[in-house]
Amino acid sequence: MKKRIETRTSRTAQWTCVSRAASSLESRAHYKSDDTLAVLLVPTFLSLVLKISTVRKLYGKVMAPKGIYEYVIVRTKYIDKIFQEALAEQFDQILLFGAGFDTRAVRFQAESKGVKIFELDVPRTQAAKLAQYQRRKVPIPLNIVFVGIDFEKESLPQKLDAVGFEKDQRSLFVLEGLLMYLNPSSVDETFRIITEYAGQGSRVVFDYIYASVLRREHLYYGEEEVFRSVTRANEQWHFGIEEGEIAHFLSQYGLMVHDHMNAEKLEENYFKNSEGKVVGKINGTHCLVTAEVTLQDSYNARG
Repeated sequence: MKKRIETRTSRTAQWTCVSRAASSLESRAHYKSDDTLAVLLVPTFLSLVLKISTVRKLYGKVMAPKGIYEYVIVRTKYIDKIFQEALAEQFDQILLFGAGFDTRAVRFQAESKGVKIFELDVPRTQAAKLAQYQRRKVPIPLNIVFVGIDFEKESLPQKLDAVGFEKDQRSLFVLEGLLMYLNPSSVDETFRIITEYAGQGSRVVFDYIYASVLRREHLYYGEEEVFRSVTRANEQWHFGIEEGEIAHFLSQYGLMVHDHMNAEKLEENYFKNSEGKVVGKINGTHCLVTAEVTLQDSYNARG
């Protein structure tokens, strides 16, 4: 059976966009994020409905799997920060894998002059996003390059070379909400290509799920609900990393952990109020990671 994303727009990408749109309209401080363009990428009737606070609370508590609304909010804020830091440090290029309905290349265009930004995604989802930008009259900056690709079937190096993504430049690689949907061999190939193309000082930011989630061990808050949701959408998860093994995983590709955040750390950093109380519980299946290229020469020597 074909994956949904081969024939239709990714449903999980749509869910993420709805969550970002809802978050941008929030009045609750800990729930509010800055993706104001997400509202323009959802259907008009939905953008109007999301302006109702009761609807947003219902969406976060009932319609979305437990803790996923909160997770998408903090993931957006976390990667926004890494993205803006790369722009401020004048990285040469940024590559977004499986960009979905992400809007950072447009939202941060004022800071991104001189930085080439490449967005990779399956053609169906990318076309839907571009059509919505056009429909809402959102101008596309000239430094953005859109690249349609099926990560499981097409050659990523050929695609990158064809669109002018350069090797050995200081680059930021963003893999948001992607790895868990890939087969292990595709994950391995993706990270090997990242190391092949990345210049010294490059960074990789991504999220992953624990491998135990794939084994249905039911160890984390919201695990059953989110696993059931992605399976029902025919966008199943295939890859996870064992708890405590992230440093080993990255070391295989000449990468070193710069920052690692599990659900508890994310709640501490993003959902704790002035009284020290956690006001939003995050789905426990995911972690966020920023890694740095530090061993490129020795990795390349190994082939």
